[in-house]
Amino acid sequence: MPNNITLTTTETFRTFRRNWLSVIGGLLVLAVFVVAVLAPWISPHDPSKIDVKHILVGPTVEHPFGTDELGRDVLARMIYGARISLEVGFVAIGIATLIGILVGAIAGFYGGYIDSAFMRFVDIMLSIPTIFLVLAVIAILEPNIMNIMIVIGLTSWMEPARLVRAEFIAIKEREYVTAARALGATDFRIIFKHILPNGLSPILVSATMGIGGAILVESGLSFLGLGVQPPTPSWGSLLSSGKDNIEIAWWLSAFPGLAILITVLGYNLLGEGIRDALDPRQRE
Repeated sequence: MPNNITLTTTETFRTFRRNWLSVIGGLLVLAVFVVAVLAPWISPHDPSKIDVKHILVGPTVEHPFGTDELGRDVLARMIYGARISLEVGFVAIGIATLIGILVGAIAGFYGGYIDSAFMRFVDIMLSIPTIFLVLAVIAILEPNIMNIMIVIGLTSWMEPARLVRAEFIAIKEREYVTAARALGATDFRIIFKHILPNGLSPILVSATMGIGGAILVESGLSFLGLGVQPPTPSWGSLLSSGKDNIEIAWWLSAFPGLAILITVLGYNLLGEGIRDALDPRQRE
């Protein structure tokens, strides 16, 4: 007879599969991931190759998404740009989630003055517009991909921290936590072995949606010239070059913008699907 974990996993997957929008979101995310991983093999051209004979050429059989102001193939640059976007999304949200888990776990588990101090700091961080904070830090630091990932991560941990804190407050008084404490388990063991594994659902949802948000921030920074620097291709930098030629080369803005839209939409739909699937109230 299957155990409870197997049954729960099966029910979760069944609930997720019934939500066709979430399935579409998952397929979109998977498609972008596959494109990024297979970029060297599926790219039709070298993304950095300059061809002065094909400057600002519209979509053709040879260049399905056209070429840019230097004659570089837009499709090839978008394919390699997917790597940058996913790298920024995963690393930045990984940093944000790790910090959020640590802050939220300590605040929720210990409560009292520690909780008040941590949450007031979270409130202060939330009161500062994130985009202005990111712009200020990037303007001081050298605008490269590593700094972008770190800055986005350090300015995105507040929401995961609040979610983790709420889960810890709800879980720490349950019987199995009390039993573990009575048996002499250390705070570290109780936090990371007994409470955290049972409170990961909202964190997983937040991280999934957060990846889309991080990709959007990176694209905005690259559009402003404060993100990934040329000649490294990114969707935001492609949009930036497109705005200078929007009247004669619509494809430079249309295709990268569509890629950003599809990717962010995919992560949002996937996150909502995971949230609904992990909610017992959604199961029959």
